[in-house]
Amino acid sequence: MVNKLARLSQALQENGYRLTAARQEILAALVGSEGHVSADELVGLVRQDAPGVGRMTVYRTLELLSELGLIRPVYQGTGAAHYILLDDGHHHHLVCSGCDRVIEFDECAVQEISRVISGHFNFEIHGHLLEFYGRCEACRGV
Repeated sequence: MVNKLARLSQALQENGYRLTAARQEILAALVGSEGHVSADELVGLVRQDAPGVGRMTVYRTLELLSELGLIRPVYQGTGAAHYILLDDGHHHHLVCSGCDRVIEFDECAVQEISRVISGHFNFEIHGHLLEFYGRCEACRGV
């Protein structure tokens, strides 16, 4: 947790943004939620420890972190975006279309695909969010 918090804090500072007390609280709550949280849920978490941090401050910080490629909003049929941390620029999910269960996995086998796509489109890739959709073991009745 400390490494993720330090990495996010450092990224803000390296990009010329101040690490205010409110931003520190928001980053801590985001990392503490393990990076899967809606904006409204994050507001609630932040206000547990820092009741003076406003809703718009949380929203603006989420927008900034998204612009910097540190988090990404994902929409998994719940209506509201959930924000996920991009560890080392990538994040991976298996999403069950039967029960909506989300399984995270760390194995990243798309580095070669990224190189091919980057070269083909002359596009500099900074990260990726990979989601596979299917049916989990329980929904398949295995």
